[in-house]
Amino acid sequence: MESIWTRTTLPVHPPLEGRHRCDAVVLGGGMAGILTAWFLRQHGLSVIVLEANRVGSGQTQNTTAKITAQHGLCYAKLIDRFGAQDALRYARAARQAVTDFRDIIAQEHITCHLENLPSYLYSRYDPTTLKKERDAACDLGFGAEFVKKTCLPFPVEGAVLFPDQAQFHPLEFLRSVSKPLVIYEHSKVTDVSDHQVTTAHGTVTADHILFATHVPFVNFPGFYFARLRQERSYVLALADAQKLDGTYVSLDADGLSLRNADNLLLLGGSKHLAGENRQGGRYEHLRSTAGKLWPGCVEVARWSAQDGTTPDNVPYIGTFAPSKPNWYVATGFRKWGMTGSMTAARILTDLITGHPNPNGAIFSPRRFSAADLGPLAQEGALSCKGLTRQMFHVPQATLDDLPLNHGGIVTVDGEKAGVYKNPQGVCYVVNPRCPHLGCQLEWNPDEKSWDCPCHGSRFDYQGNLLDNPALENLEPLP
Repeated sequence: MESIWTRTTLPVHPPLEGRHRCDAVVLGGGMAGILTAWFLRQHGLSVIVLEANRVGSGQTQNTTAKITAQHGLCYAKLIDRFGAQDALRYARAARQAVTDFRDIIAQEHITCHLENLPSYLYSRYDPTTLKKERDAACDLGFGAEFVKKTCLPFPVEGAVLFPDQAQFHPLEFLRSVSKPLVIYEHSKVTDVSDHQVTTAHGTVTADHILFATHVPFVNFPGFYFARLRQERSYVLALADAQKLDGTYVSLDADGLSLRNADNLLLLGGSKHLAGENRQGGRYEHLRSTAGKLWPGCVEVARWSAQDGTTPDNVPYIGTFAPSKPNWYVATGFRKWGMTGSMTAARILTDLITGHPNPNGAIFSPRRFSAADLGPLAQEGALSCKGLTRQMFHVPQATLDDLPLNHGGIVTVDGEKAGVYKNPQGVCYVVNPRCPHLGCQLEWNPDEKSWDCPCHGSRFDYQGNLLDNPALENLEPLP
């Protein structure tokens, strides 16, 4: 279950060993981390990138790789919440991100299947909301249009068209921009102090420390694990489907995301909050939809992604916390990680090099308003629910009740255990307590993974860590 992007081979980098010194150390070798390191190097700083796995192996390889300033139902809400000036800052940053990708690709002569095309936000039910979004986008300088006709294979009530957007191959891009950088792979960070980062076999001392790890794994200060909602979504790559005239995303709760990649159609959707997929069937839903829309199409790949969302849908980009002025963070890109990564790279580079960024204020992690209390309380309730299930829920099912090729929380020798029973009847037994903050994990049958409903940590069926903020594998049980 790997994305089509992983067919691209990236250079191998050694793990960190020994003691090192540099101006800035970037934690995370995804799009945000690599771009930030690239810009800092352009400004003459010495930079080291530390990646726990391989460059691009996290959320970047699971993106649908749309380069667009159209961020779903976005601009009307920004104006309503922040006012026109801050909404304009967001809009300018998003437009600049699209331009920056094009400029870097041209400047560095990068071959990465860049295609310039429009982006559509569509709805099957709600033209009124679409027209409001069109009006807001036009007020902020976008040449957006409301259109009734699309090339989608189903009727819509309308769509907002953003012209001159793009799509590309993210790992081909990373392969090129990462070439001049100092990168250490398989270098999981185990500790971060004021100016020092520690891995299993080495240390880096730096003036600046940048967290570009999807979810910052340092809990305090910052509390980013509690300030993000984690949502999973699923993608099928289909042959013999359809050639589209642009990229498409729906504002509807049951809507689809679509784009072409060469001769394939990428069909995305079936989203849910992390840890809330006990029944599974997300891929099957997409397969059923694909079969109805494009009879005879062939599934060639499938994968899933996890997106962190802030209470106000604006990423956190800036200084990590007031008590850590030399730490920086980039997280909460929602489903717009490509343009969000470029925006983060620009803002963080300006912060570190002492250049004011005209668009940075709206992304500051220090922003807060009373409107944040509702969403944060909801996230807190999810955490309490997960902790309560861990402490008080006693499963009635036993190991014998678990069918082949299924997982779940059962009672084993009088103790709660997370068990996956493979098709041959071999059982993999783990402690279903998330090592991050102790929430009870939930089985995700589509991914054969243990997912945390509190803060989004994920583990494979053997208990190996897949996604932070947790830092440790699950405890195996006999």
